[in-house]
Amino acid sequence: MAVSARGLYFVTTLFLTSFFGSVFMLGPVLPLMLLSPAWYRWLTDRIVATWLTLPVALLELVFGVKVVITGDGFIPGERSVIVMNHRTRLDWMFLWCCLLRYSYLRLEKICLKAALKAVPGFGWAMQVACFVFIQRRWEQDRRHLGDMLDYFCAIREPLQLLIFPEGTDLTENTRARSDDFAEKNGLPRYEYVLHPRTTGFTFIVDTLRKGDNLDAVHDITVAYPENIPQTERHLILGQFPQEIHFHVQRYPASELPDSAEQLQAWCQARWAEKEQRLRDFYMGARRFDAAPGVSRVPPCKTAARVLLIKAASLLYWNAFVGLCCVGLWLWPPLRIYLLLVALFFIGQQRALGGLELLEMACHRHWSSEAGLRPVAAGKED
Repeated sequence: MAVSARGLYFVTTLFLTSFFGSVFMLGPVLPLMLLSPAWYRWLTDRIVATWLTLPVALLELVFGVKVVITGDGFIPGERSVIVMNHRTRLDWMFLWCCLLRYSYLRLEKICLKAALKAVPGFGWAMQVACFVFIQRRWEQDRRHLGDMLDYFCAIREPLQLLIFPEGTDLTENTRARSDDFAEKNGLPRYEYVLHPRTTGFTFIVDTLRKGDNLDAVHDITVAYPENIPQTERHLILGQFPQEIHFHVQRYPASELPDSAEQLQAWCQARWAEKEQRLRDFYMGARRFDAAPGVSRVPPCKTAARVLLIKAASLLYWNAFVGLCCVGLWLWPPLRIYLLLVALFFIGQQRALGGLELLEMACHRHWSSEAGLRPVAAGKED
């Protein structure tokens, strides 16, 4: 199959904007991490959020993707865990279309594979954004995940953490493995979802609740009526979804079960509901209907404001790439700066493991300094 011009434009635009954005927009802010991790987090979250609007603008304005959202909404600024079925490898990016309307993109963090942090541009920005990278080995991930969640609780910045309890996207191979798991554990076979792995979910919810940093769990079901882009390769081939449907269910933290066993059962029950909801979707009218009696929360942004944000994002980032290319062509010091920042991103990951780890170390340093000052002052008295 031939590469599509619009698919190539989409992927190239996202790569160039993330690469130049990491170097020229995030690079100058990096030293602030050493001086004030709190201000660094506040500022970088907002810079990264400006880029997160770009895929939304490209999908909806340039490629005409229609987004349909039903069910509950998000209360603006609330702290939550977002769980979603993993239909394709690109669900996390498509979700930004929903969050742009119903929440604030700067609040979102994603739990994703550690290998992605090494991708130039995208991975660098994810490190700066303090995304949660995991190895998919619970013995290693438990400590790192706990450290990250404790950090989010300590800095008191609102957090909306997206996780995929299924662990991987839905394919024939992963469905077969899910069926084997179901057979061994006496569970029903699923066709439209995979059986969720509940250990990470229960750990995250329990840790955030103990840190008083959780208001709700948002259970999102995503579906694509036709033309499902399973991987990035399908985007390059120009196979964009015509429609993306999201059904949002909000569960207040106060209504969640207390014990880990009950919370695991609660998550499994949500996935059984997803299976039936998606079966009804694909076998019926290919649309979600809001459940009767469920209160609907209106988007926190009007349609006109969303349109303005998308248009501004498209104009800004295309102009930004053009200016970067011209500057690199005409001004040699800019090329040296780009090289130095790129080498820093690569070097710090190999030496330290990632910028998110360095950020937590800086936070611990300044927290310990703040804790020692009163003691020192008391001794002087």
